[in-house]
Amino acid sequence: MVIETFPVGLLQCNCTILADSARGEAIVIDPGDEIERIVQSLTRLNVTLKQIIVTHAHIDHVGGALKLKRLTGAPILMHDADLPLLRSMDVQAGWLGVQTPETAPPDEALRESMIVGLTDFPAAVLHTPGHTPGSVCLHFAGERILVAGDTLFAGSIGRTDLPGGDGHRILESIHSKLLHLPEETRVIAGHGPATTIGNEKLHNPFLR
Repeated sequence: MVIETFPVGLLQCNCTILADSARGEAIVIDPGDEIERIVQSLTRLNVTLKQIIVTHAHIDHVGGALKLKRLTGAPILMHDADLPLLRSMDVQAGWLGVQTPETAPPDEALRESMIVGLTDFPAAVLHTPGHTPGSVCLHFAGERILVAGDTLFAGSIGRTDLPGGDGHRILESIHSKLLHLPEETRVIAGHGPATTIGNEKLHNPFLR
């Protein structure tokens, strides 16, 4: 499996492409912006996009999803609990002073324990509310990889002061869903550098 993670857009959201060259398929997680760059990567990898997965409906993570769908035909998957945030995209754009991206309801709703991803590299959906009501993480158990969205960062956790945020729930989500994963699990966060579960258990000040 090929993994490419790169920051996109004004807020430098980490967009992640996971590709299986043997099967010629890929998924994209959090295409917040710079869709042309994402499509160029898919073309270079010579893969067909199978799914567009959105970890939560903040503008920097979902802003380019519909455009990517129109270019590739791939369905958008997102948790239904974030639909109110998706419908408030104009408000979110106003916070940043940017143009409102066009969005649409997801083609399929993510739910706890749902299996998504690549045929030979599946991931389980972990519903981790707190940063937003519909925040999810994707656990690729076979590869010991967690794509954490904005739930867990290197040395920090997702902010909870925006609409729908809940400080108690995000800590409950992290402790009940994430910290029991193998300590060597690599965490690809929604912003900033990657980390591991073990490192965050030892050093993350928000989890002590």
